[in-house]
Amino acid sequence: MTRLPEEVHSNKAFGWAAKDSSGVLSPFNFFTRETGETDVTFKGNSIYPLVSGHEIVGEVTEIGCKVQKFKVGDRVGVGCMVGSCHSCDNCMNNLENYCPKMIFTYGTKYYDGAVTHGGYSNIMVVNEHFAVSIPENLPLDATAPLLCAGITVYSPLRFYGLDKPGLRVGVVGLGGLGHLAVKFAKAMGTNVTVISTSPSKQKEALENLGADSFLVSRDQDQLQAAIGTLDGIIDTVSAQHPLLPLLGLLKSHGKLVILGIPGKPFELQVFPLIQGRKLLGGSMIGGMKETQEMIDFAAEHNIKTDIEVIAMDYVNTAMDRLLKGDVKYRFVIDIGNTLRPSS
Repeated sequence: MTRLPEEVHSNKAFGWAAKDSSGVLSPFNFFTRETGETDVTFKGNSIYPLVSGHEIVGEVTEIGCKVQKFKVGDRVGVGCMVGSCHSCDNCMNNLENYCPKMIFTYGTKYYDGAVTHGGYSNIMVVNEHFAVSIPENLPLDATAPLLCAGITVYSPLRFYGLDKPGLRVGVVGLGGLGHLAVKFAKAMGTNVTVISTSPSKQKEALENLGADSFLVSRDQDQLQAAIGTLDGIIDTVSAQHPLLPLLGLLKSHGKLVILGIPGKPFELQVFPLIQGRKLLGGSMIGGMKETQEMIDFAAEHNIKTDIEVIAMDYVNTAMDRLLKGDVKYRFVIDIGNTLRPSS
């Protein structure tokens, strides 16, 4: 049975929460667990009430007596998960993100039966295994989205072998995921083609993000000219869109990797996969070892998210803007300076 946090814990906290299915956020007082032996507590820079937030960074304020990875004052981050079984094949192979008992950062049941609350709050307590170290040369605000969006594009580039210098990689969509896919793929030494329905994004892709070429997916002449030119494609779009033209862009043995989750199932013809032995795959974030690897790679190559920093009380307006696609490319909430306790 799911238990309310106040029935389990006495550590008071405050944040902003969705109190019903409308999704509107408002101030909310709640309880979190005390710092356990292997926990770190840090302050931040669809169970209701739901305190969301899953790309979280801050400085450690307290550690448990058995913590080995961190000390007070360290810069840390937490992504989409805060727990797993630690015993299944996935966990044993550093793939906690695919553990059938993976615990999400907010809105799921923790080991003690309490509901997990996320980063739209003044403090967070997490087992040290599920926190990553943030190098000093990375700004905390522009690093936070790497903990979900960054690892979501980094992991498939590595796993599907699309990280080799000289490979030709397509990136479908130039949003929160897509702009980071371009940055990571370029840092790996690949030749990057941005594929978009919007011709207006060409200058951004080529001049600001450093892509090598730009392809308008609605332009049949451009598609025809690019048939069979790409070794792989990272598809970041969540809106419904046809896969057949993308498969046509792949060389033999090419790989189309789906990261977005459309509201309706894809329609897929099998023959284009068979003809050319092409692969259609998917991917979802990464394990903790790979997430730390991604952060360290970002620090080495100066990869940061393009962000707009907002105050906590702007969050509902930001949600409305997200629905309209009015953000470039990620909102980051300044929790440390703008979150105030509710009365």
